Amino acid sequence: MNASLLKMLVFTIGGLIAIVLGSDVTVDAATSIAKALNVSDRIIGLTVVAFGTSLPELVTSVTAAFKGKADIAVGNIVGSNIFNILFVVGTVAVIHPVPFDTSFIPDALAAILSAAVLWILSSKDRKLARGSGFVMLVLFAVYLAQLLIR
Repeated sequence: MNASLLKMLVFTIGGLIAIVLGSDVTVDAATSIAKALNVSDRIIGLTVVAFGTSLPELVTSVTAAFKGKADIAVGNIVGSNIFNILFVVGTVAVIHPVPFDTSFIPDALAAILSAAVLWILSSKDRKLARGSGFVMLVLFAVYLAQLLIR
């Protein structure tokens, strides 16, 4: 094994450890703050925990985008969501039944709508332009606002 391969392996492992530890600290601290403010577990799960567990994808995707590898960024996000929905939830359900509270139906519909919006915005030119990214960020802000209001 040459020095540059060893260096890349060390950086990869170190980066993964830093991302995981950073996400864990973020989730723990933000959850503690939210609980101190009497925020419901549902809201914590849909915001704080979702943000913290998505932090590695965000960091990886932004880094890939800055390096001109936007296709990796989109693949990472779409792949991660498919993995979380099918593999993670499926694995948990095999171990223990997962109740689906009807209060999550609007959020599940928002997830489906998000996928549809992504598809619509990227289907014309087969890319997601800045304006489309702005639209998605605004839609997320609207989702977050309605989540905190209801």
